[in-house]
Amino acid sequence: MALTSLHQVLGVLETQENWQARQHFQGVVACWLDAVGSAVAAQTRPISIQRQVLQVATSSSAWAQNLMFERQRILAKLNGRVSSPLVDIRFSTALWQRPSRPNAAIEETSEQIKLWQAHPSHVALPQLGSSRLSTSLPCDPKTAFDAWAKRVQERSRQLPLCPTCRCPTPQGELQRWAVCALCAAKRW
Repeated sequence: MALTSLHQVLGVLETQENWQARQHFQGVVACWLDAVGSAVAAQTRPISIQRQVLQVATSSSAWAQNLMFERQRILAKLNGRVSSPLVDIRFSTALWQRPSRPNAAIEETSEQIKLWQAHPSHVALPQLGSSRLSTSLPCDPKTAFDAWAKRVQERSRQLPLCPTCRCPTPQGELQRWAVCALCAAKRW
């Protein structure tokens, strides 16, 4: 087996179409701030280039609409700075929530966990002993549903009852509304 040098491997990678498209996109991202300014850059994020059309996520539909009017000016600035010209720019709010930083998803998840733990409807799950948990997953849907229903019933037995509907209710809901969330929503 012959070994290939790293220089040869990188040379092959650089000639592939996907690599060149990625390099082109990275070039656009690098000059995005200069082309649009810091205020617009804070509310936008280049997502991809498809058929020489730059897809840009915006924080709101108002930003998307306003930037559509400015797209020719932005396009001219970008084309002056990148090697391969773009044909058009499309602005959309569809992909705005996708994290822009590698650790953003982890940070958002930890924030969501903290919010959920502070929510009135949160129920702390009891730590079940290993003898009460099956070591293998149920293989058919009915068995899986029965196992889930049994766990929910066991957890519900320890919850206080709503004074109105007599359903098991998380303690936080009773403290906040004096009834369960469903009864509180009926009042509103």
